[in-house]
Amino acid sequence: MKAIVVTNQAAGTAGMKLVERPEPQAAINDVLVRVHASGFVGTELAWPSTWTDRLNRDRTPSIPGHELAGVVTALGYGTTGLSVGQRVFGLADWHRDGTLAEYIAIEARNLAPLPGDVDFTVGASLPISGLTAWQGLFQHGRLQAGQSVLAHGAAGAVGSMVAQLARLAGAYVIGTGRAADRQKALDFGAQEFVDLDNDKLEDVGGVDLVFDLIGGDIGKRSARLVRAGGTLVSIVGPSEARPTDGLAIDFVVEADRAQLSEIGQRVRDGRLRTNIGNVSSLDDAVAAFNPTERRPGKTIIRVRP
Repeated sequence: MKAIVVTNQAAGTAGMKLVERPEPQAAINDVLVRVHASGFVGTELAWPSTWTDRLNRDRTPSIPGHELAGVVTALGYGTTGLSVGQRVFGLADWHRDGTLAEYIAIEARNLAPLPGDVDFTVGASLPISGLTAWQGLFQHGRLQAGQSVLAHGAAGAVGSMVAQLARLAGAYVIGTGRAADRQKALDFGAQEFVDLDNDKLEDVGGVDLVFDLIGGDIGKRSARLVRAGGTLVSIVGPSEARPTDGLAIDFVVEADRAQLSEIGQRVRDGRLRTNIGNVSSLDDAVAAFNPTERRPGKTIIRVRP
């Protein structure tokens, strides 16, 4: 099968190569999925799990990418809950070969059924962005209707999901980003927008939940905006500052079939829109991950036409 592999951490995305690899086999509780579309996060190549297994042993050449949508082609021994021929989408294990390939062996529990009227390209764009937003808002942030959310990077892949899901839950959403991102953030559900280059963040006042995708100085200043009993949720590591009378939580997104199904249903019925930018083929994936200019939205690799 065709697959993108990496062998040299220092080379970054420029070190990606399209090669022929043996088709994987489904182990116990796995399924084999014929990948139709996959997603990739640029920071993956800085994650230790891209290069080593759970025992810290080198596992290169490794296949990156952890988001997928495709069709189940085989079941491993003991696998239940899915069937051959079923459309699925999900989040692959960080320490195993990923989704930038024609096939992947993946634990069945990491997948959810993909509704028949949701395109594979859309399905592959949802797992990391959607689950990160869902878990940060509801699992860790315990968001309630009527609360206020400061969503950093509200025009990006994750931030736009945060804005939409928070708004759907009845929260008041303040988005942030660059000046050029204002309209996009508002289109994705933010009710106010803060231009981080030109507006004063502190003018926002107090909020119940900060969803931090930036960290650094912005993260520290954001912590001071959290109201008593509120929460600062971060996906960029432990916060350098904590709310005076609130919680600071950092987390790594996890696969969750039930949550994926909830997200997929909201996409299917039109309540949730995905933020897709460039769509490229597997043959052109290396170039897509090394763009000559900044591209908005999430890059998706369409593995099969």
